[in-house]
Amino acid sequence: MELPVRKIAEIVNGEVIGDGDFIIRDVAPFDDAGPYDITFAVSPGYKKRLEETAAAAVIVTPDVSKSEKILVRVENPYLALARVSELFCEVPRPVPGISRQASVGKNFRHGKEISVYPGVFIGDDVILGSRVVLYPGVMIGNGVTIGDDVVVHPNVSILERCQVGNRVIIQAGSVIGSDGFGYASDGDRYYKIPQRGIVRIDDDVEIGACNTIDRATFGQTWIKRGVKTDNLVHIAHNVVVGEDTVLVAQVGISGSVTIGNHAILAGQAGVAQHVKIGNRATVGPQSGITKSVPDGQVVSGTPGMPHRLWLKISNIIPKLPDINKKIRKLEKRIEKLEKRQKSEPESPGGGQT
Repeated sequence: MELPVRKIAEIVNGEVIGDGDFIIRDVAPFDDAGPYDITFAVSPGYKKRLEETAAAAVIVTPDVSKSEKILVRVENPYLALARVSELFCEVPRPVPGISRQASVGKNFRHGKEISVYPGVFIGDDVILGSRVVLYPGVMIGNGVTIGDDVVVHPNVSILERCQVGNRVIIQAGSVIGSDGFGYASDGDRYYKIPQRGIVRIDDDVEIGACNTIDRATFGQTWIKRGVKTDNLVHIAHNVVVGEDTVLVAQVGISGSVTIGNHAILAGQAGVAQHVKIGNRATVGPQSGITKSVPDGQVVSGTPGMPHRLWLKISNIIPKLPDINKKIRKLEKRIEKLEKRQKSEPESPGGGQT
């Protein structure tokens, strides 16, 4: 791939400062770039070092205007980097057709140009759209439906009757439609509650590696359009995750939680059952959410609280040993004063004779 800087700027809605006709051959990290590469500098540290990179062109924010390098100034440099990387990323073409080493059940229907690799298992009554790719070790249960342009990476299980939309990516090792954690207690024993619902994944979702998304007890666990999950995320039964929400690594969501649109749950956040998290809410890393979070609020800590309050509390926590010492000293002083007051004789009071 070779593109002039001007063409790259058009694709990312950027402004060129310098030679727009210079040909770029690749995208590379700031310190490893070569003389025909484009790189990326957003943090203050990299902006100060613009002249040190060997790259011919640099993607920067609009506040950068002077450099010996060719500049591509953009409002959203991270988005620009993603688009440029996509331009120069060589995507391996899947092998077309259904491997003879795949196991295919009854009443299998599919669209055009599908790729089913060796070791794939497809159950009965499965429907695949066009240009679906199933890599080795994928298991598709009975009655599953999958839309167009879906990529399912190795060792993924999509269990019976679950539904996957269009342009979905499921990374290696994830399980879609495992049983929800539902048990009824009878004294000292637990009885399994049958999990009869499904998982529904809408269009343009990406599921990270080793996710587990439980089927609903009844109805559906619903991952709405545009959701992105990192690796090792757990989503319990009957959860609803709103559009364009991001779930970062090791997030755990309990049953019947509803998450709004454009929310962000940072790494290792945990959410208790039946909680609602609002639209555009942000949950900080390692937070424990036990109560509902309003729209747009940023919460942190355990139990979850407004982020500014958590910052104040986290600032106090390291000082608690010293505060404790001071309190003990004050308690001893008060105790001494109280003893002294009790030991002193009362002053004679005046009265009428």
